[in-house]
Amino acid sequence: MAMLLGYDVGSSSIKATLLDAATGNVLGAATSPDRELEILAPRVGWAEQQPQTWWEHVKKATAKIKASVSFKAADVKAIGISYQMHGLVCVDKGGQVLRPAIIWCDSRAVAIGEKAAADIGAAKCLRRLFNLPGNFTASKLRWVRENEPKVYAKIHKVMLPGDYVAMRMTDRICTTVSGLSEGIMWDFAGERPADFVLENYDIDPSLVAETVGTFAVQGELTAGAAKELGLASGTPVSYRAGDQPNNALSLGVLEPGEIAVTAGTSGVVYGVSDKKSYDKQSRVNVFVHVNHSEAAPRYGVLLCLNGTGILNSWLKHNFSGGLDYPEMNALAAEAPVGSDGLVILPYGNGAERTLGNRNIGASVHGWNFNVHKRPHILRAAQEGIVFALNYGLAICRDMGIELKTVKAGHANMFLSPLFAEAFATVTGATVQLYNTDGSQGAARGAGIGAGLYRDPSQAFAGLKPVKRIKPNPKLTKAYQAAYAAWQQVLRSQF
Repeated sequence: MAMLLGYDVGSSSIKATLLDAATGNVLGAATSPDRELEILAPRVGWAEQQPQTWWEHVKKATAKIKASVSFKAADVKAIGISYQMHGLVCVDKGGQVLRPAIIWCDSRAVAIGEKAAADIGAAKCLRRLFNLPGNFTASKLRWVRENEPKVYAKIHKVMLPGDYVAMRMTDRICTTVSGLSEGIMWDFAGERPADFVLENYDIDPSLVAETVGTFAVQGELTAGAAKELGLASGTPVSYRAGDQPNNALSLGVLEPGEIAVTAGTSGVVYGVSDKKSYDKQSRVNVFVHVNHSEAAPRYGVLLCLNGTGILNSWLKHNFSGGLDYPEMNALAAEAPVGSDGLVILPYGNGAERTLGNRNIGASVHGWNFNVHKRPHILRAAQEGIVFALNYGLAICRDMGIELKTVKAGHANMFLSPLFAEAFATVTGATVQLYNTDGSQGAARGAGIGAGLYRDPSQAFAGLKPVKRIKPNPKLTKAYQAAYAAWQQVLRSQF
């Protein structure tokens, strides 16, 4: 039996999934560690992790699968990697890590990115990079150059987290075009690395790893790595991608008009376009999608809402009175659409890019002690999240993203029937829910990259939606009125 192994290297944990290549069925899955990985914060606003820790838990997750599923190492025909985006790993000529990785939620390089945007010119950045330099990987590397010159002097190559894990497997240092774009080191206009960004930061271009295809044999397991993992040496590593492009892949979102939505602690809407476009206010990000080519361009437009499931979680732990999520969902459904005028803005998890990086906090409006009860609060929270996502989607629509198909994992906020129906009705899109995740997507991507499938569609032949939610025409007018009231409250905060 031909099998595929996918890894999702997150900042909280590493998940591994073993798939049957022929059917797409999950044969085994494991997560390590059991508790969240430590994030080091030596200073306020910093966030670091030791890359070696990722590798240790890649090994442990693999060992858990091997303990629960009986298979021959040679049955694993390809390996794929998904990873937390925007991180920075620096290694010397021997491949040794020079400092802890600066990960995605680290904010130390914000001012550096702002200065680069001013120096290069915001218009040029958006025209060529489709983003401002911001607090992304290139800016983090400039921070190292400015603040840790001895470390910078020893750097042989810089990598993203997934590049590092692949290096541990194959002894080869490389990255992808999609990876360069997430680090804001890709020139969309010239279809080449953005040398003008590196020049502005006075960074040696040789520090950037060579690029390989997202779906391609990027290296093979060395004898040493194979021994550590309990797999066969020579097994190809044939796919890697950042977690959000990979989440889209895991849902089969590859073509223009297809949208992938995640509604966990934060919410992400990732839409695919074939048009070179950007938001003039840089309220959303644009990256090279996993299946991009010059002949058939594919760009991923990424909208992030920090305050999503974290609001529902806060209510559960501080307000619900001991209810679990299904009980909260049922109680919320007792209130009418619009929550009798109660409005919640869910922006309580830091500055929001869709609001121009404003940090307005979460807030409750129109609270009437004689009308509103617990169901109204719970419903207004879920509606507020839906409305905030739709507010961001308007930016994507203005960029030419058409909402044709919305796909999401059957998890997190989409486990709430109220939330799922509200999202479908407010956006006007049918929502398809799937039982899949990032490690499954990485495994399917590996099969594509290794040539086990004739095309991507074959890789997803066994992936079927477990539920479809259509817009409810009976509630359309009520939701339109509720959304208009919500927008009016939001505008009052600016």
